[in-house]
Amino acid sequence: MLVAIVSDIHGNRQAFDAVLEDVRSVEHDAIWCLGDLVGYGADPDACVELARADADLCLVGNHDLAVRGDLPLTEFSRGAALAAEWTRNHITEGNLSFLGELEPADVHQVVGLYHASPRDPVWEYVLSSLQAGLCLDAQRHRVCLIGHSHVALAFGRDDGAPTSGEIRGAGSELDVASGEWLLNPGSVGQPRDGDPRAAWLLLDTKEWVARWRRVPYDIDGAAAAIRAAKLPESLAERLQYGQ
Repeated sequence: MLVAIVSDIHGNRQAFDAVLEDVRSVEHDAIWCLGDLVGYGADPDACVELARADADLCLVGNHDLAVRGDLPLTEFSRGAALAAEWTRNHITEGNLSFLGELEPADVHQVVGLYHASPRDPVWEYVLSSLQAGLCLDAQRHRVCLIGHSHVALAFGRDDGAPTSGEIRGAGSELDVASGEWLLNPGSVGQPRDGDPRAAWLLLDTKEWVARWRRVPYDIDGAAAAIRAAKLPESLAERLQYGQ
């Protein structure tokens, strides 16, 4: 099975459009989303509607939970809280209801799916080999997919060996046929690994090969939408730097 993995769209319609166009350009059997459709960006309805139309499976992320009212805004940074509050006031009831049906984890697939991590599906940022090793100890599947950190990366461990990992650049390909793995596709709408292009991952669950892809998109258009919505300037500014 060839699965396109997307995560952390964050209301960035321009980036999500570009990624979905790139997904359609390659062979794939399904699209799975690891959550955070909304937050930060100015097009929550468009992004939720794209996910509803194109994604075969979708998780909920912490920003989605904040917009649902399931997490207090005091747990977020000032910019994230302002964006979540703005989104609450602008998203349609139908799209809010869709978010309300989602869960932060799915353990019923051939791989484990978590918005954040197998230890904490909502909040944990897995950015170190130590954290990854603890997650590998906890996970039920040999291979798990995680989002939340907005960094395209892979952590792996063979029997008797320590956990290691690295950021995965555009065009990176990884054999995951053996060992235990945590794979992060990176962020569609707000990458934080120094590459401003939208990120996604193509996973072949038959040959067990993961391929990371990056897609240029209309960053100026996404930033202009944030400014037009009078959201914090930092949310627009950071897009061009991939931070």
